Amino acid sequence: MAESNRVLLICDNEDLLVGLREQLMVEGGYSVVFEMTSSGGINAIKDNNFDVVFIKLKMTDLPSEDLVKGIRKIDPDAVIIAILEQVNPQILKELLGLGAFEYVTLPINSEKLFFLIKNGGHLHSLIASSRKLMQGLKEQNQALEKQNTLLAKRIEESTKNLTRLYEDLRSTYMRTIKVLAQAIDARDHYTHSHSQNVAKFALAIAVELGLSAKDMELLREACELHDLGKIGVEDNILSKTGPLNEQEWDQIKRHPLIGAQILEPLIFLNDVIELIRQHHEHFDGSGYPEGRKGEDILLGARIIHVADAYESMRSERSYRPIPLSKEEAVAEIKKFTNIQFDPKVVNAFLKVVDKL
Repeated sequence: MAESNRVLLICDNEDLLVGLREQLMVEGGYSVVFEMTSSGGINAIKDNNFDVVFIKLKMTDLPSEDLVKGIRKIDPDAVIIAILEQVNPQILKELLGLGAFEYVTLPINSEKLFFLIKNGGHLHSLIASSRKLMQGLKEQNQALEKQNTLLAKRIEESTKNLTRLYEDLRSTYMRTIKVLAQAIDARDHYTHSHSQNVAKFALAIAVELGLSAKDMELLREACELHDLGKIGVEDNILSKTGPLNEQEWDQIKRHPLIGAQILEPLIFLNDVIELIRQHHEHFDGSGYPEGRKGEDILLGARIIHVADAYESMRSERSYRPIPLSKEEAVAEIKKFTNIQFDPKVVNAFLKVVDKL
C-alpha cells in the first residue's frame, strides 16, 4: 500500500481520468482528488495540500503554461507531472523551465507512474521542509545548526525509502539532494542551471590537470551542490539589483558553511563537504569562510572557484543584466590570478576555455 500521499488529477478526458483515478486508488492506495477543468484544479489547490499534481497538456479551458503558472502562484512547492499524448521536445523544455517536475506519456506505464508519485512525494516533503527552514532562519538564527541537522536527517531517512527502486543507495540520495540544489538555483531565474554549468566548466579544467576519475566524481558532486547553503540566504538579497550592504554581504558569505552544515550528518559526503566549505577561499588568503591560503585550499575547491567565477561573469545576474563577453571574463580571471585564483588552475582553464 502507498503512504499517505495526496494526488490531484487535472484532466478533461473523462475516460483517461476515470482509468487513472481507479489505478491510483485501487492499485496504489493513494488519496485522489480529480478536476476536469483548469480552474477547478487551481481552486482545489487553494483548499488542499497535495503531494503530487498531474496535469493533462492542452486542456481546453486554459493553456498549459498558464495552468502551471497558476499552480505555482498558489503553491510554489507543488510537484507537477505532465501527461502527454506524445513527447514534444519544445513543449517539454517550456514546461520544465516553468517548474514541472517530470512527465508521463500515454499509455502510462504503471511502474513509472507509482515511482514518480513516491519520488515526487518525497521531493514535496523536502521542499516544504526547506521552506520552513528558511522561515526559521529569518526568525532565529540560533536554531540554524539544529534545523540543518534535522533537515539532513529527514533527507537521509527519505532516501532510505527509495532503496527498492535503485540498486545504488548513494546515487539515489545524491539525485534527491541535487533536485533540492536545482530548486535553490531556480529561486532566481538568473541562476537557473548555474550549478550544472559550473560542473561542466570545472570538469573540463580537471581533465586538463589530469585528476583521477574518483576526484573528478567528487568534484562534479561538489559543483552540483556548491550553492546548497543559499537556502539560508533571503530571496531579496539573492535578487538585489544594487550593491549589498555589510549585513547582506555577511549573509552571502555564510552560504559555504551553511551548505557544509546541511550535509555534515552524511559521513559518506565528507570529501564533497570540504570542497563546498572551501570553494570561496582565495589563493592569497583573502577569501571566506576560513581565510585559507594557497595549497591549504583543496585543489578541487580552487577549481570550483575559477569555474564558478567564470560562469557567473558569463551569465545574466540581477546586479548585471548584460553578461561579460568571453574575452572580458577571461581578462578578469587573468587579472585576479595569484589573488583570488590559483595560477596552476588558471593556466589549465586558459587551455580549455575555448571549448567551454
